[in-house]
Amino acid sequence: MFMIDYKRLSWWYWLVTACLLTAGVTGYPFGFTLAIGLTVFQLIHFTIREHNVTAFPVQVRFWYLMLLLVAFPEPLRIIYWVPTIGTWAQLIFGYCAMARCVSLLPWNRHESFSLDLLARTFLSRPVRGNIMQGLPPAK
Repeated sequence: MFMIDYKRLSWWYWLVTACLLTAGVTGYPFGFTLAIGLTVFQLIHFTIREHNVTAFPVQVRFWYLMLLLVAFPEPLRIIYWVPTIGTWAQLIFGYCAMARCVSLLPWNRHESFSLDLLARTFLSRPVRGNIMQGLPPAK
């Protein structure tokens, strides 16, 4: 049930990001700025580590950063609740909604988009690694 993976550096990146976002949504807006900065750092780190800007972990961090940037203007800050809750879910349960969304992009899937694919993507159990490795096969 729980997938607390404190031995991985990426888990610590996400933990600090979740704490910063939590600070932001509870009244300390500088937390949003720090979370964006940490996500940029994380994006650079994973791009260097993966040697490829199209690697799945890099894509997830890129789109996560885009979500943080879209939510940054004052009138849109309510959107920060989405990555805050989602990041805590990823940390505790291993369920990463962003990774599941990214896996549905045309260049990341090997089958046609369908309701079945959508259901398998969002309803499958969390796995170690990434969703690309854990999607159940089409029936």
